[in-house]
Amino acid sequence: MKKIQLKCLLIVALVFSLFSARAQIVNPISWKFSVKQVNDSEYALVSDAAILKGWHMYSQEPVTNGPEPTVLTFTPSPDYVVDGKTQEGPPIVHFEKVFSTDVKYFEGTAEFTQIIKVRNAKGFIVKGNVYAMACNESTCAPPKQYDFTFSVPATAPASVSYWGIFFLGLGIGLAALFTPCVFPMIPLTVSFFLKKNSTRKKGLRDAITYGACIVIIYVGLAAIITALFGPSGLNAIASNGWVNIFFFLIFVIFGISLLGAFEITLPSSWGSKTDSASDKGGLIGIFFMALTLCIISFSCTGPFLGALLAGASSSSQYWSLIVGMFSFSFALALPFVLFAFFPTLLTALPKSGGWLNSVKVVFGLFELAFALKFLSTADLVGLHIKFLHFHINGPMGILRREIFLILWIVIFTIMGFYLLGKIKFHHDSELKYVSAFRVILAIVAFSFSLYLVPGLFGGSLRLIGGFPPPSFYSEGWSGAGMEGAVKTVVGPKNTREIGCPLNLNCYHDYDEAVAEAKKEGKPIMIDFTGFSCVNCRKMEENVWSDPRVLAIIKNDYILVSLYVDDKTELPADKQTISKASRQKIETYGDKWSDMETTQFKSNTQPLYALVDSEGTLLVPARGGYLPDIEQYIQFLTEGKNSFHPAFGKPSVSITP
Repeated sequence: MKKIQLKCLLIVALVFSLFSARAQIVNPISWKFSVKQVNDSEYALVSDAAILKGWHMYSQEPVTNGPEPTVLTFTPSPDYVVDGKTQEGPPIVHFEKVFSTDVKYFEGTAEFTQIIKVRNAKGFIVKGNVYAMACNESTCAPPKQYDFTFSVPATAPASVSYWGIFFLGLGIGLAALFTPCVFPMIPLTVSFFLKKNSTRKKGLRDAITYGACIVIIYVGLAAIITALFGPSGLNAIASNGWVNIFFFLIFVIFGISLLGAFEITLPSSWGSKTDSASDKGGLIGIFFMALTLCIISFSCTGPFLGALLAGASSSSQYWSLIVGMFSFSFALALPFVLFAFFPTLLTALPKSGGWLNSVKVVFGLFELAFALKFLSTADLVGLHIKFLHFHINGPMGILRREIFLILWIVIFTIMGFYLLGKIKFHHDSELKYVSAFRVILAIVAFSFSLYLVPGLFGGSLRLIGGFPPPSFYSEGWSGAGMEGAVKTVVGPKNTREIGCPLNLNCYHDYDEAVAEAKKEGKPIMIDFTGFSCVNCRKMEENVWSDPRVLAIIKNDYILVSLYVDDKTELPADKQTISKASRQKIETYGDKWSDMETTQFKSNTQPLYALVDSEGTLLVPARGGYLPDIEQYIQFLTEGKNSFHPAFGKPSVSITP
């Protein structure tokens, strides 16, 4: 009996010792998962293993009667396709007596990279697991499965922005055809080609060459501008106060000119020299004739080119301005070629006269209206002359929301009365009767003016979302002035107020938002935005204004709005060099822009990132204008549901 009791005690002690030994084994492998963009359609999913000293982890290559190999498994999804095998760093090859064979393993660290091709440009999650085994000189830890989650950010294919710029240029080019400088040139030029050439075939060839020369001249101009400034320089146009002031003055000058106050012409010597060169004939003559048209028409096409340049500046794509100039010049040159092919259409063209001056006046009023957009941007961003130490850190308070809307109401009301013949400008012909087309346009102008009125008192203006100053930048007629909820005022010296969209409570400093998130146990909503960002205002006024969206942002998140075009200088001890661009980070805008680029692989606004207080992405970040309210609610809800306040962050840290 005693022998049996003794055996039982020995067995219990042995089992206890085995469990104790196993409990004392420290997990020898820890993982970190990150995503790196390869190109527009490919991403690298990187799994980094940190291996405890004295331990080693085995390669993916299986060994007969050997240790368990490392295996990475990616859950299939329609959002992506796995491209090739998972690559690993060079392993150590060593003969192990335990397995009586050569094995491949890693010590210290190991990296595994899997390339995927994306099918969903809106961003998605890649889930899966890694199965790995580790050993040391005396023992092996049981193989363990580690679950992972990769967050692939949203991508905006270059073709989308290029197509947008292309159609913008095409529309502006078609509109420029009806200006007084260009329209009369169509029948004159085409008739010249058809009469000058002995055969119709030669006339068609010269007309096509003429149109091609127009395209070459404008595209060449775009190439020069792009080479001088580059994509980042063009992007800076949209957020530079002085540049916006320049565009404001240009549009005002051209607008007043189109109203008949004065004529803008280039030096006559320019036109006469190119015109005389065009008489030489041949290809050189045709080129100089096209150059003559470009110079003569500049007083009318200049404002259109300015609008195109400003539109292209909102895109960071290198070829955006060249694409826009191509479509603009293509639309401008197309009539000359078409009428050369079909000369009988020339007889159907209306004669130039009073109607062209009416078009000119309407365009002038439109230019005055759009000029205010540039003044508004300059007002919000502020003005800076570095070498003179001159700084006005906007907003400057010149053109608040109500003043902007009043000016637009007045401009479009004047347009309505003009179309009805109640107001006349210089060079206007006598209007014997009002056509139906004029009446329809007048109704549109008056209706638009009335539509703007509720905006003076806080009403939503979704039709023009993004054009007026933001709702928080107002005179306070609706109780939503600059005294709206503001958590943080940035700037060490030039303190100023930055309002919050829709009177939400918000921060403008990421570190303070993190402190508040830890205090309240809430996730953080990072809103990368800009004073000059049209799509940011459209999102705030068209999507955030929805009561359901507003409630989620207000109640479930700590909102931090980071303005990438904030020109307030950082304190000297906080100015650094960007690890990504190697450029100096001097302003708060530089800091937030660099943060967006390095951590979220994006440089467009708006960009919305939902993170916890440790900076871990809860769901893939979303950027651009997202008008689908239901999808946006789903995005916010998924982020809220992925947040675990008890643990502070998800089990796997993801570096975007």
